[in-house]
Parts: sequence; C-alpha cells; structure tokens
Amino acid sequence: MARFRALHAAPGAFLLPNPWDAGSARLLAGLGFPALATTSAGFAFSLGRRDGAAGREAILANARAIVAAVAVPVSADLENGFGPAPEDAALTLRLAAEAGLAGGSIEDASGDPARPIYDFHHAVERVAAAAETARALPFVLTARAENFLHGRPDLDDTIRRLQAFAAAGAEVLYAPGLREIGQIRTLCAALAGHPVNVVMGLVGPVFTVAELAEAGVKRISLGGSLARTALGALHRAALELRDQGSFTFARDALTGAQVEAYMEP
Repeated sequence: MARFRALHAAPGAFLLPNPWDAGSARLLAGLGFPALATTSAGFAFSLGRRDGAAGREAILANARAIVAAVAVPVSADLENGFGPAPEDAALTLRLAAEAGLAGGSIEDASGDPARPIYDFHHAVERVAAAAETARALPFVLTARAENFLHGRPDLDDTIRRLQAFAAAGAEVLYAPGLREIGQIRTLCAALAGHPVNVVMGLVGPVFTVAELAEAGVKRISLGGSLARTALGALHRAALELRDQGSFTFARDALTGAQVEAYMEP
C-alpha cells in the first residue's frame, strides 16, 4: 500500500498497465512496471463475455489470482461497485481490500442505457461511502466520471463531478475517454493537488508519456487495450491459418523459454 501511494506522490507520471490474468501480470511485473491494474473488459473477454458481464465474485477472484502472482501493488477496476446503492460501493471496497488489492476504482456509470450516468448527488454519495471504507483499510480509492464514454462529452460536468468526488474522499480522479490534450490539461489544472489518471490505448489520438506528464497527468493506465492487442494477434493468426493455410504468425511469437522466464518456477 505504501509503495502504491508513494508512486502517486513522486514527480512525473507513471504507467499502470492492465493484465487480464495471472500470467499476463507476471510478464508485466517481470518487465519492471512498478504497479499493475486489473481490466474488467480484458478479464470478461477471457471468459467469453462482454465487458461488465463478469460480476463481482469473478472479478475479485481474478484480482486475488493476480495479487498472488506478483510482488508489486495491484489496483482493480471495480466497475460501478456492483450495485446502485452507496452500501454496494462500500461493500465492494471492503471485499477488494480483503482480496489483497492496494486500490481500486468506482465509476459513476449506472449500467442503465436509458440513464447511463448516476445523478450527481447520488454519484457523490456512492463515492463518499466508498471513501469512508477506504480510509479505514487503508486503500487508494480512484473515482471515475464516465461522461465521455457514454455520449455526454461535457467537460464542465465531468470536472464538477471529479471535484466533488475528491471532496468526498477519493484520492485519485479519472475521466476516461478524453480525446484532446487541451481537455486533459484543463482537467488536471481544475484538480490541482490530486493525482489524475488517464487511459491510453483507446481508439483516437495517441499521446506520449512525456506529453501527458507535461499536461499534469500522474497515472497512465491502458484499460483493456493490452488484452485486445493479444486478441488481435490471435485473430490475425487464426485468419492466416483459415484463409492461407500458413504459419508465418509464429515468427512474432515469444518462445516457450521466453514466456517461462516470467512465470513462477
């Protein structure tokens, strides 16, 4: 926990890549990344399900496996806390800490297509309940404002929400889906004094770590993009097999020895 919190206090920005299982976590930790975060999308895909369909029990079981596989701090994508009530978010935080996680995120997306974002005051109440639980654990709580992922590109409302989440006790603030470096810079300036997470690897503009750090970003995660990259390689290999009857895809594969070097003896 102390190591994870220290990363947020150190100068510059740090990368927080997202494994989807214990094996991918060992590879990333073996490459020297100082902390990792789970991906609800990547894990759901590994189960043959869509993002958001894995459920709390499976999400936390996967998190426990990742925590057990590596010696670095692990944060978790805890979706919306797996329930609409503030008590649901608080319970999820407690269970996440019991799983050995150093932190986790709670989002304000409702899962209801008709009203995809929780009303402002309800969203703040949920973060406050999660933060009260996090303070007693300890646990680094990240609060997410999901407007830009759900057809509501309202930067002012996003900033208002994140400022309220910070006041309610969230340590890290996160607004996935921002597509312009100017938006990111404005967000970071409005949240000065609080670490800001951005996600890279989505469709759209690509910024470097240096550009994001200059804009004020503290933490850079990758969501499900590494899992989708792995699935993309599988897809290309399978198409080659099916349509060409050839095996050139294997030229880009790691050898068994290379993979095993990252795995537990």
